[in-house]
Amino acid sequence: MDKATRGCVEKPDWLGMDPESVAADLKRHFALTLGRDEVGESHHYLYTALALTVRDRLVERWRATRDRYRDENPKRIAYLSLEFLMGRALSNAALNLDMEPVVREALQQYGCDLEALVEEEMDAGLGNGGLGRLAACFLDSCASLDLPVTGYGLRYEYGMFHQIVRNGYQVESPDNWLRNGNPWEIESPENTCRVQFFGDTEYYQDDNGTERARWVATSDVLAVPYDVPVPGYRNGTVNTLRLWKSEATDEFNLDEFNAGSYTDAVAAKNLAEQITMVLYPNDASENGKALRLRQQYFLSSASLQDVLRRWVRHNGRDFSQFAEKNGFQLNDTHPTVAVPELMRLLMDEYLLSWGQAWEITTQTMAYTNHTLLPEALECWPVGLFRELLPRLLDIIFEINARFLAEVAEHYPGDVDRQRRMSIIQEGDHPQVRMAYLAIVGSFSVNGVAVLHTELLKSGLFRDFCELWPEKFNNKTNGVTPRRWLAHCNPGLRDLLSETIGDDWVADLDALERLKPLADDAAFRARWRDVKRDAKVRLAELVARKCDVQFDPDMMFDVQVKRIHEYKRQLLNVLHVIHLYDRIRRGDTEGLQPRCVLIGGKAAPGYAMAKTIIKLIGNVAETVNRDPRCRPWLRVAFLPDYKVSFMERICPAADLSEQTSTAGKEASGTGNMKFMMNGALTIGTLDGANIEILEAVGQDNFFLFGLDASEVQETRKHYDPDAIISGDRDFERVMQLIESGHFNLLEPGIFDSVSASIRSPHDAWMTAADFRSYVDAQRRVDRVYRDTELWSCKSILNTACSGRFSSDRTIRAYERDIWNKPKE
Repeated sequence: MDKATRGCVEKPDWLGMDPESVAADLKRHFALTLGRDEVGESHHYLYTALALTVRDRLVERWRATRDRYRDENPKRIAYLSLEFLMGRALSNAALNLDMEPVVREALQQYGCDLEALVEEEMDAGLGNGGLGRLAACFLDSCASLDLPVTGYGLRYEYGMFHQIVRNGYQVESPDNWLRNGNPWEIESPENTCRVQFFGDTEYYQDDNGTERARWVATSDVLAVPYDVPVPGYRNGTVNTLRLWKSEATDEFNLDEFNAGSYTDAVAAKNLAEQITMVLYPNDASENGKALRLRQQYFLSSASLQDVLRRWVRHNGRDFSQFAEKNGFQLNDTHPTVAVPELMRLLMDEYLLSWGQAWEITTQTMAYTNHTLLPEALECWPVGLFRELLPRLLDIIFEINARFLAEVAEHYPGDVDRQRRMSIIQEGDHPQVRMAYLAIVGSFSVNGVAVLHTELLKSGLFRDFCELWPEKFNNKTNGVTPRRWLAHCNPGLRDLLSETIGDDWVADLDALERLKPLADDAAFRARWRDVKRDAKVRLAELVARKCDVQFDPDMMFDVQVKRIHEYKRQLLNVLHVIHLYDRIRRGDTEGLQPRCVLIGGKAAPGYAMAKTIIKLIGNVAETVNRDPRCRPWLRVAFLPDYKVSFMERICPAADLSEQTSTAGKEASGTGNMKFMMNGALTIGTLDGANIEILEAVGQDNFFLFGLDASEVQETRKHYDPDAIISGDRDFERVMQLIESGHFNLLEPGIFDSVSASIRSPHDAWMTAADFRSYVDAQRRVDRVYRDTELWSCKSILNTACSGRFSSDRTIRAYERDIWNKPKE
């Protein structure tokens, strides 16, 4: 039996998976664990009872998986990520354990269906967007491929903020996702770690006369682990996501409390618990920066201590085989402080020499980069590091000194290169460059799409690639077909399984069998029926959340992702205004009726992104109240976009908007989810769009815009005013914005948007791609008019999506990084 399918053999004494056994356990948990007599109006207790019933079966397989890993002693990987956007667990667990039919049958005695109970579960919003959702997809694939990978993250008390749109503006409110408890986690207090902050470095000689260092006079915080099961797809494997919660070492100072100083008495407790209070505090202030760095170190230190403790428990203090049996994958720069922390633990706690510790560190650390934006490559002030993590700063200085000596040896006399590559950016306010630290301390550095990796090698990290070309590799992202097709699109799942078999859920390449069916008229009709049902469900959500009526017989044009200038929701809005202008002028020839849905959150301190949200809302209001537009165009901004909404959105989308400025998007994963569910992409040659285009072919993708090299060339002579004045359609759009047509009672609020479009320094080149985008949208209309042709292209998009499974990505990580033979 191969690794991908063997999992755990079910044991005869395990809990039954038949309807009677599940129903009995559901009744027991409802009546005895929760003490309930009847369901009542709220489904909360019934949901909890069902979650516990499913969890019981997960725990059996969880324990068996841990036992098997212990007996087989495979190489283990720790996946360190500050974000895990897991979404809801009940439906995912039911799917992966093959429990959906028996769960539905067991619920019949309560007159309740599974969909109603699923709505009771809060989204575990422990992530900001693509980065956190990717981490969740990767954990699903690792378990489904039976790989011993443990996710390590933080158990934020408040996840990604709730987005409320008030008078068109984004307003943030706390996401107290734990207010009703979390039946999927199990606290593991016996594995609590102590994490140090502040203090000083003290040097001493050990009994052998070797100079050593220790971190003294520290303020410590406890890291308490909460474990969440991650089930593989019907293979018996259940891996672990370990989330750390920060707690004070003492509840409070009793002497100060008795003396009446209540605030001081609980100050330490409050300071400790702040670390995991909220996802991504606003780092515009010094306090915010300090808290972000504390979060990153807290995650890294607790996770490394956990791995080292397990090693010592089974192997003692012999670390000679540690690198062969352990690896750490750093998900972006956030956990980079793990590099000096592993050095500290190995040298200060386990008394290894610098050489031994560095060899282990550089053989176990691997770094994934997720951004091409220089401002997103974290840098921390040296002064802040010195205050919070003085011992680690000492180690970073030493790493940098030794590294620069190596650079000097390779490039004698090239002082500029040494300055460029230094981990410490010198100046009036020196900074620690975390991405450089990650590269120096890792044996592997990977990008997440072919273009992204090439741009890293030729741009941001060129000096490092010239020094260590063997370190750099590409691992194009992927998404799990379990959640993003089998779970979220049951109508399409059933059609696919009935037509080509159900092995595609674990092997997405099997979707290739769909290709001949694109020419089958009867199959195309069934395909359209499934899509329309999904559109009806999405229209219900839009009506409930936006008070806008979407017509399922219109094209559904969708763009949902973080609101950011480089993702260019603004380009989408300009096109909507262009359509509005055409309709008002009676120029509807060739137009296909469309519903445009935009959703996403802006970072709390990102003023321009928030203004774009306001513009989307005002344009939508103007369009939707104009009776001339109703047959042709409807627009909605969906507030509080999250995983559970995407599960409703991606099965219903006809057109997927992937409009980022070429050379700015690392990969994108929403584009993959939409493609998998049969949407056609309109996009630039950016990120994974390029690979989607290669997979599906140019005839089945709506390409527009400058490519990355053309963007760089155009910057040299970029003149947006000339572009606008030379394009009558663009002039009309800008005139509508600048005349205040969409903000008659709010003068001047969109001046910054207009100024950004017209600026020759606009980094996102919005004006440069307007005409190409509008022309591509006209091609969309022409194809959508031919129902059979569109259906054919939709089927082919799904059929060609196999390479974008996260299973394929994780196999590449395992082959090329985690189990790559040491040279």
